Amino acid sequence: MIDILGGAGDMAPAGDLVKDVTEATFMQDVVDASMQAPVIVDFWAPWCGPCKTLGPALEAAVTKAKGAVTMAKIDVDQNQRLVQALSQQGLPLQSIPTVVAFVQGRPIDMFQGAVAPSEIDSFIKRAIEAGGGSADGGLGDAIEAAEQMLADGDVADAAQTFAAVLGEDDKNAAAYGGLARAHVAMGDLDQAEAVLNGAPAEISDAAEIEAAHAQIALARQAENAGPVAELRATVEAYPEDHQARFDLAQALHAAGEAEAAVDELLTLFRKDQEWNDGAAKAQLFTIFDALKPNDPIVLNGRRKLSSIIFA
Repeated sequence: MIDILGGAGDMAPAGDLVKDVTEATFMQDVVDASMQAPVIVDFWAPWCGPCKTLGPALEAAVTKAKGAVTMAKIDVDQNQRLVQALSQQGLPLQSIPTVVAFVQGRPIDMFQGAVAPSEIDSFIKRAIEAGGGSADGGLGDAIEAAEQMLADGDVADAAQTFAAVLGEDDKNAAAYGGLARAHVAMGDLDQAEAVLNGAPAEISDAAEIEAAHAQIALARQAENAGPVAELRATVEAYPEDHQARFDLAQALHAAGEAEAAVDELLTLFRKDQEWNDGAAKAQLFTIFDALKPNDPIVLNGRRKLSSIIFA
């Protein structure tokens, strides 16, 4: 597999990302370092109760960012002159823990006291974005590359890359969806479903997961699709045979003719919106979900569907 995770295999160890900083090293490890990447500064003290939980949570979040941000830990008791100097320069350090984000040599954000992990993640994300970086540690680039592999037919490499992303972030809906679609491309629909069934509950409704479910449903239909020519002849001979038109739409989609399939379903919906408990509309939504939201087939299809509904 091509190493596409932005150097994740060579990422800096936690010891390089988190440093104990003193007055003597503040300029080098905070001000100068923040010119290259944001630096999160944790002002703490050994006697501070909240610091004992906040510090490890900060370190974990910084490590997860894989070098997009670093962390400096400053013991305020051991560095009182530095704390006083920073306070005189307008950086309020009256209480601890105080956490400050430095970008391009200056403080750009801060909070005081212990906060929830989600707030820590948001704080670090803001700092990384303020520094012009990516808050996902390069995983977005890896997913984009895997999607291109999938589009180019390099299915095995795409699957391995999506799986590698999940190894770094087990709640990445795009990676779950991509891995499932890769298995669909390989013809292993059971494994594709297993991938989606293994996704955490909190992302089960993500658009990427729903799109993969739709592709699996369409692939299973394709396994039983009839011959396009025969179904088309039946529809032409019997225009009111709704089942034949529905079957033709499935066969067209299985043959890679998604736009033609949508047209047949729209025709069926126009003729009888309630046929087979609204099967035409449901099938249209399955096709729309399987495609990208900005696909012209989706945009045109939704517009035509709306014009029928609200005519």
